[in-house]
Amino acid sequence: MTQWLVLVMLVAGTFSSLQAQEMRDNFRGKEAVRIAFWNMENLFFPADDSLTRDDSFTPYGDNHWSFKKYNEKLQRMGKAITALGGWEAVEMIGFCEVEHKKVLEDLINKSTLSQNKYGIVHQESPYKRGIDVALIYRTDKISMLNVRYITVSFGPNSRPTRDILQVSAQLPNKDTIHVFYNHWPSRYGGELATIPKRAKAAEIVKQACDSIYQLQPNANILIMGDLNDEPIDPSVKEVLNAKPDTNNTSNQDLINLMHAKMGKEGTHKYQGEWGVLDHIIVSKPLFYSTNTTHLFDFQGHIFKPDFLVEDDGTHLGTKPFRTYIGMKHNGGYSDHLPIYVDLRLQSKVQEQ
Repeated sequence: MTQWLVLVMLVAGTFSSLQAQEMRDNFRGKEAVRIAFWNMENLFFPADDSLTRDDSFTPYGDNHWSFKKYNEKLQRMGKAITALGGWEAVEMIGFCEVEHKKVLEDLINKSTLSQNKYGIVHQESPYKRGIDVALIYRTDKISMLNVRYITVSFGPNSRPTRDILQVSAQLPNKDTIHVFYNHWPSRYGGELATIPKRAKAAEIVKQACDSIYQLQPNANILIMGDLNDEPIDPSVKEVLNAKPDTNNTSNQDLINLMHAKMGKEGTHKYQGEWGVLDHIIVSKPLFYSTNTTHLFDFQGHIFKPDFLVEDDGTHLGTKPFRTYIGMKHNGGYSDHLPIYVDLRLQSKVQEQ
């Protein structure tokens, strides 16, 4: 059986569970792109890096992270990302909690993703645990114009956190989109105590967006990532100033597509409650159907096929099928669900 047939069967086998989500499951070609994000839950290479605190994710560490477990996780993640793309590979997907470039190379070369032409954007983070923010993109459809990693500093003698990844990319219709991938500081140490750190990250993203607007008042901006806050929390609602909808907004306002998910579904489950920690925030021009690049259905999506969740034995319903529960190897995917957005593309020639 050819690898292509295996791939077709894989996507077809997940289609029934995706139909319930009304997922667009067709070839996008030059008419659309799908852009996604996923917190990969500690995708570490099972060897010690002397420059980072990765000891627990080595064969002799607390998690007994072996090459067998690592390779199994690569295959699972590749399967999920393939299914997320539908009948065509996802055009761009950002990640957090990846250790370094090597794990991304293994992901695109040693899983079902090897059928596609993916490029990598990655830089080592100053974060001491050694987990980074990165992305892969289809080089046959997306061209990288500019890449910048933005340091988030909390002042002298403070612990560093993950950088913010900002890219400007050219889409198949020759439009430019500015994408920010984020992994803001966690709530470890207390939610209230860590609010200023996430507010600082939000401030940096907002300043970067304002700089783009100065040069391109109708810029296409997409902000994605694990912000470790809900859409109504201060960092997102007040500092980033991401609105819940387009009512009473201007061209340079940001709209949070995940606000509508609150109370209905989520990307992460904590103490029995689904929360929306992973966000899709867009600039208002992406809502204009007259814009050559615009939102396909004006929604952000949580990718939740059956194989990415398992029964929640402690609370009701399901929960993410994660790799580890504490120190116990659970053999799943991640403690977060992926998110994605579809953009419809029209060429400028067609407009005339």
